[in-house]
Order: sequence, then C-alpha cells, then structure tokens
Amino acid sequence: MSFYDAVRVRYATRGFLPKPVPENIICEVLEDAQLTPSNCNTQPWNVHIVSGAKRDEMSEALHRAFNANQFSPDFSFSEADYFGVYTTREKQNGKAYFESLGIQRDDIAGRHDAAGRNLSFFDSPQVAFLFLPTFGDNIRVAADIGMYGQTFLLSLAARGLAGIPQTMLGFFANTVREVLGVSQEWKLLFGISFGYEDTQSPANSYRNGRVPVSDSVTFHR
Repeated sequence: MSFYDAVRVRYATRGFLPKPVPENIICEVLEDAQLTPSNCNTQPWNVHIVSGAKRDEMSEALHRAFNANQFSPDFSFSEADYFGVYTTREKQNGKAYFESLGIQRDDIAGRHDAAGRNLSFFDSPQVAFLFLPTFGDNIRVAADIGMYGQTFLLSLAARGLAGIPQTMLGFFANTVREVLGVSQEWKLLFGISFGYEDTQSPANSYRNGRVPVSDSVTFHR
C-alpha cells in the first residue's frame, strides 16, 4: 500500500476480530516503527506486546482497577482542560461514538460500559503498551513516543491491519506495570490495541473528519 493510501485508510478502530496477528507480521511492524525519528536519536520507546493468557490477565486487572476507581496515571489528562474549538471537536467525537453504539446521552450505565470496552481492548487479541524513561519535563520524549505510535499505526494500515491508540490505558499505569513486571522507572504514556478489523462492529460504522489544512497551517513568505 502506498503512503498516500495508508495514511487515508487508517482510522481509530473500535471493534476487532478475535484472530491474532501472526508474530512475524508484528515483528515487521515493529521493525518499521524502530525507524522512527527521535530527539538526539535517543530512541526512548520501551514497548510491551501483550497477547494470549497475559492479555486476558491484563484485561481482568484493568477492569478491576476501573470498577474500584483505582486510577494511577503517570501523566495528567482531563477533557475539562480543552477549550474553544478543541472542546467542540472532542464533544463531536464522543457524540459520534456513542451514537454508533446506540447509547443515549443520559445513559450513564451504557457510557460506563462503553468506556470499559477500552479495557477489553475492543476485543483485539493483542495490545502494545508504550513506556518511556523520564527526561526533564518529558515533553520531548513524549513527542518521540507519539511519533513511534504513528509509525506503528501506519505500518499496520499498510498491511491491511487496524489499530487504535488508547489514552485510557495510561490511566492505570501501576496496574499495567504490576501485571507485566515493569519497573516504576518506566512511565506509561498510552497503549495501542491492534489486529484485524471487525467490519460488522457498529463502533466502526463512522469516521471522524478533519478540518481543512488552512485552519491549522500558516504560510510565511
């Protein structure tokens, strides 16, 4: 698949088939992601691929932490911090997702269950957790991890696979570290569930648009 096609076919997939991605293909994707640029070529990403019984153990542990309100993010995040047009886009995204599942605005239980689908990795049999070391205020290293994640996602798309970066997985950093035996020195930024798209899933029935380039870019001549 050409880059032109891969970057346009990729989208945040929220419904997967139970079919695992063969390990040799995962390794190819990881080889692509390893070529990601980074500040001073530090290559700070530390990635854990979870599948099989460990994937099920992880999901169960995450659901327990979620239901017990045991959040342990390494980095802050709140939708309340958005403002202006960013708030508008965030709300439009949530509205489209809940409508695809037939969940009404006042359906608190339904919204709770929908949020919990993140912790079942949207039924994907595999998930990648992206950790980073702590450097200064972490802004630069987080940017490196973000670029790594995008390369990973585009490599999946180029192979006809699907993926979704999940900030919510980072809300349970202590839980993830405990299940995987990862040291506290490694900070969890986010996870990526990936696999084969379930084209029959209602959650995959919509696409979020993008604003025109002119809304985001200024040319100086």
